[in-house]
Amino acid sequence: MKHEAGDQPLRPDELALIDRYWRAANYISVGQIYLLDNPLLRTPLKAEHVKPRLLGHWGTTPGLNFIYAHLNRVISRRDLDMIYICGPGHGGPGMVANTWLEGSYSEIYPDVPRNEEGLRRLFRQFSFPGGVPSHAAPETPGSIHEGGELGYALMHAFGAAFDNRELIVACVIGDGEAETGALAASWHSNKFLNPVHDGAVLPILHLNGYKIANPTVLGRMPEEDIERLFLGLGWEPHFVSGEDPASMHRQMAATLDRIVSRIRTIQDSARGSHDAATMPRWPMIVLRSPKGWTGPKQVDGKKVEGFWRSHQVPVANARGDAGHRQLLEEWMRSYRPQELFDADGRPQGDLLTLAPTGERRMGLNPHANGGLLRRELKLPDHRTFAVDVAAPGLSVAEATRVMGRYLAEVMRLNASVRNFRLMGPDETASNRLDAVFEVTDRVWMQDIEPFDTNLAADGRVMEILSEHLCQGWLEGYLLTGRHGLFSCYEAFIHIVDSMFNQHAKWLKVSRELPWRKPIASFNYLLTSHVWRQDHNGFSHQDPGFVDLVANKKADIVRIYLPPDANCLLWVTDHCLRTYDRINVIVAGKQPSPQWLDITQADRHCDVGIGTWDWAGTVAGDEEPDIVMACAGDVPTLETLAAVDLLRQALPTLKVRVVNVVDLMTLQSEYQHPHGLTDAHFDALFTTDKPVIFAYHGYPYLIHRLTYRRHNHPNLHIHGFQEEGTTTTPFDMAVLNGIDRFHLALAALKWGPDAGTEGAALKAEFDARLAAHTAYVREHGEDMPEIREWTWTHGR
Repeated sequence: MKHEAGDQPLRPDELALIDRYWRAANYISVGQIYLLDNPLLRTPLKAEHVKPRLLGHWGTTPGLNFIYAHLNRVISRRDLDMIYICGPGHGGPGMVANTWLEGSYSEIYPDVPRNEEGLRRLFRQFSFPGGVPSHAAPETPGSIHEGGELGYALMHAFGAAFDNRELIVACVIGDGEAETGALAASWHSNKFLNPVHDGAVLPILHLNGYKIANPTVLGRMPEEDIERLFLGLGWEPHFVSGEDPASMHRQMAATLDRIVSRIRTIQDSARGSHDAATMPRWPMIVLRSPKGWTGPKQVDGKKVEGFWRSHQVPVANARGDAGHRQLLEEWMRSYRPQELFDADGRPQGDLLTLAPTGERRMGLNPHANGGLLRRELKLPDHRTFAVDVAAPGLSVAEATRVMGRYLAEVMRLNASVRNFRLMGPDETASNRLDAVFEVTDRVWMQDIEPFDTNLAADGRVMEILSEHLCQGWLEGYLLTGRHGLFSCYEAFIHIVDSMFNQHAKWLKVSRELPWRKPIASFNYLLTSHVWRQDHNGFSHQDPGFVDLVANKKADIVRIYLPPDANCLLWVTDHCLRTYDRINVIVAGKQPSPQWLDITQADRHCDVGIGTWDWAGTVAGDEEPDIVMACAGDVPTLETLAAVDLLRQALPTLKVRVVNVVDLMTLQSEYQHPHGLTDAHFDALFTTDKPVIFAYHGYPYLIHRLTYRRHNHPNLHIHGFQEEGTTTTPFDMAVLNGIDRFHLALAALKWGPDAGTEGAALKAEFDARLAAHTAYVREHGEDMPEIREWTWTHGR
């Protein structure tokens, strides 16, 4: 939809006020990039007033300031509940400038007051050692989106809007960011936004034409093609374009007034109807303005404004070159700071009337500090969903199916407050979590056919074949005070590696800011894992996400590998109770033996690691000859099967079995809050006995976590070795050396010398491996002795 030239709601005094506010924000933004001192240019600019290292990004900033000023006007005029998501990567100068102008910055940081001294400190700290970053980081009031990595602004905006009925999320998307795959997919989020229960997202696609050193794809597209593109994606585009400030202010004000009215009409119509909500065509803005708008037209005879040279620091040598310094001073004085600040350096009183007050200021909106709004989940007693385990290995269950019944009850208990959602890329049923569909459905705002199942406009399960969107939606949902869980095939969670990194960094920094209140933890369930890919093959095999997770700050991450359904119940319940963490749960979905009853599981998981005396041949403090350790459901099964072989063949061999649920217990207590003391670790793994450790993922991680331990030289780790494709479950284990026969052979190799008896056993195990290989390639399934094996000791 094109703008209407005659739609001009701004009176001359309003136009003058909003332009002054914009000029003030631009002045403060330039000052942050360049100045150490002389913040109001009370004296001619000197070299020592300029920072020795000029860091920051100017090109996107004037457009961001323009948008912020106009959003302030419409918030005040309509009493809107609105937050601002700054997608362009380094828009920090604008976000800091605007929050300082509206007063929220100084309320959070009293040492940066709204006066000349405060302005001096604001300028000095920007991109300066000990200061603040150049993007809208956690330190920036009003931010839930860092923008340090492009592509995630719009999905964060939608995550914030889900279940936030009165919230409008204004999301600025740079045209460079719009080229990313994640952002391109994000435009489809409108198919999941329910106007009855959810808030609204207002995308503002800011086309200034250039990225770092090239034109942008969308920036070079004709307006007609852009309109057709977004109409096809289900949006209603409104265009604001030009470079004359007065014309642009009038266009933007008129457009925002129409759009806010349109949003309210959509919501009122949906909320007043007794029928199920249908998908509306939500409005959006396409804003075309010059890159580096209001900055220098040329520098050293080269084009700057409206070109990529304005992207970062347009005047590059203002400290060392007098000509550059004069150009900078002329640029800053062009904003007429004497009309913007009083004698004490405070913003002029009438200037401040444009900004909203209290929590309506976007810098202090509680949705941008979601811990203020976080309510604890109502959680059921996980023990009521437990699998009955009369003896180890006697029961068989699908761990994630049991977890699904627990999550269904979480959905039911929190249905009225709508503060819990389950995200996943089309895999809720595949991952055996389908019990949740007895309580809710998949949210779906497009047409629903009579033969469709579990689709509804008010569903609380979110499925789309984009791991990026699932991750970003949940981040936005958590950052605005709610709870959730993201379930994904293990191999494909790598798609969001960098998004995980960014969220972990956000949590690390925000935990150090006392004004940022704790948010609910980000919970991953990784299933359909590496050890059961019967038909998917090598493409679906990669357990390395946990290696990436383990790199992060110790107080942020947790990694859990529950060996059975009852342990998974405890872990799930625990993770949903935590905050300011990233919890990774790895659990299989296939039918598997169950080892611990719920009382044993609770006790075991509460510590995170422990001996299974019932499985070994020694108990308590009795010294073993060898330790058989395991982490993960399939490694646990194969370890117990290996112990079974050893018990039968070498009954005098003293074996201790150690199971690890919480992987971070393997680290030292000095490295991780869950780490074991050296004394506790030594009591489990001994100081000098061989340890055969069957691990779910890549062996190197276990070595990394334990390299400081006394018995590290005796740890022999068996894990995934990048072997195997479409094959049987047991053959996958064999190909990677974590099967019972390879583990038993390792025990014979590293344990006490078993003499001729041991040599005979080695030959037997080698022969059984050879027989297995021949059998599966002839019959296409595992041998009966493998498929039908059960644990029988101690029954």
